[in-house]
Amino acid sequence: MHTHDILSIASAIVPERTAITFDDTVMTFAELASRANRLANALAARGVQSGDRVAVIDVNTPRHLELYFAAARLDAIYVPLNFRDRAEELRFPLEHTAPKVVMVGPRYVPLIEELRPNLVSTNLLLVSEGPAPEGWITYNDILESGDEDELRFPEADSESTAVLLFTAGTTGRPKAVMLSHLSFTEFMLTNVEPPDPDLEERTILSLPMHHIAGLQAALASVFGGRSIVMQRQFEAADWMNLIAHHKVSRALMVPTMLKQVLDHAEFESHDLNSIRVITYGGASMPPNLIERAISALPGVQFINAFGQTETGSTIAMVPPEDHVLEGVPELVAKRRKHLSSIGKPLDGVEVRIVDENGMDAGLDTTGEIVARGPRLMKGYWGQADATAETIRNGWLYTGDLGYIDDDGYVYLEGRAKDFIKRGGEMVAPEEVENVIHAYHGVSECAVIGLPDEMWGERVVAVVVAEPGATITEESVKALCHEHLAGFKRPQQVIVVDVLPRNALGKVLKRELRDRYRATGS
Repeated sequence: MHTHDILSIASAIVPERTAITFDDTVMTFAELASRANRLANALAARGVQSGDRVAVIDVNTPRHLELYFAAARLDAIYVPLNFRDRAEELRFPLEHTAPKVVMVGPRYVPLIEELRPNLVSTNLLLVSEGPAPEGWITYNDILESGDEDELRFPEADSESTAVLLFTAGTTGRPKAVMLSHLSFTEFMLTNVEPPDPDLEERTILSLPMHHIAGLQAALASVFGGRSIVMQRQFEAADWMNLIAHHKVSRALMVPTMLKQVLDHAEFESHDLNSIRVITYGGASMPPNLIERAISALPGVQFINAFGQTETGSTIAMVPPEDHVLEGVPELVAKRRKHLSSIGKPLDGVEVRIVDENGMDAGLDTTGEIVARGPRLMKGYWGQADATAETIRNGWLYTGDLGYIDDDGYVYLEGRAKDFIKRGGEMVAPEEVENVIHAYHGVSECAVIGLPDEMWGERVVAVVVAEPGATITEESVKALCHEHLAGFKRPQQVIVVDVLPRNALGKVLKRELRDRYRATGS
């Protein structure tokens, strides 16, 4: 199934239903399909063809989806870039993908103007709104120039490349992940219900469209005929206002977003009773935070979704029933254990844990998580060596370490590069972090390994205190002494005001290692 089809189906079944609400703009599915078709005609008239790249640098707006579906009609490739990047950080992605079209939000025009001499392949610069600088054209002008009567349909099959998404890239240059139309639709066909004329749901889109979670959520909402309430960028008070005003029933969040909502001074004053489902993922969820959310938002079904950019979409999930912490003690204990996992593999994807030789590691044995299935990436754009290193014998090596228990749940133990090797023993940072997160007064924690002359590496905990709380190194060490084997206990505890994170809330452990390795503290 091609992603072009998901909008065609929704616009046929629920044409007058609201597809997108954005500020004062309300657009139906029929209008979204019509505008995407018109835009495709306008781009084709400007020379955009099959395989051409169409790049976007902007916060969330309806134009993202219009441009995505226009590119799909032309068999062109959608390339959303991180709008938080500086000019130097954007230079490589733009040069590497050589887009024919670049659409830019007005605040990012100066960045592209700085890089303009390098955009030798680009023959169309669009500003999403406002006046067009010299050599540019406004988005509305290009849209208005398109033929609204000629219908365009893609000619390529579902395995053709639909999107290039750049990985965060903690070392070296980022890699552009090639995802096909099937990467998205195969997930939807097995996990999302198609449009129901009698059932209307609203979902809020707060995650950026340049991230796999944001893009997947947007496309899945279109597939399901769900109305999208679009937020430019996440801000907790605005998020709660949108939920209350539009009676939103579904939300996708990362742990830092959920924490900001729960911690907000206005949390108790907002009517959030319309929310029925909150899906979370993108970063490790501290056990105390999800339990706090379960208590603070009764009636909400929580789902933990795990995936990577390379996996195209969610490949494992902790279902809502594991978030119901009621019943006999044995059942609650088992569910609490499951909450610390990334869930069971979904239908349509195979997941294994393998050792260094690629052989099955066995139950409860740590190894690398590998996956196989049609929704996974095709490879890295223009980087054959990196592709061959990641995809071996049809299996995608995720770089994540973990194990599977006898219930079939997968437990994440961190990135392979983040594992700490101490005196011949392997220490999983997430195991230590889960213990420290249980300490009263700890808001956030990251465990890293730093060089040690005698043991190879020493375990270091970097901790953020809750407002008004006092945390001492001795008290954290005492807690770890009670719950962890000797080689897993932190030899050092560093209390800081904030942890460095990327745009989606993942802690930048490489930055922490570089910082404290350099200071020697």
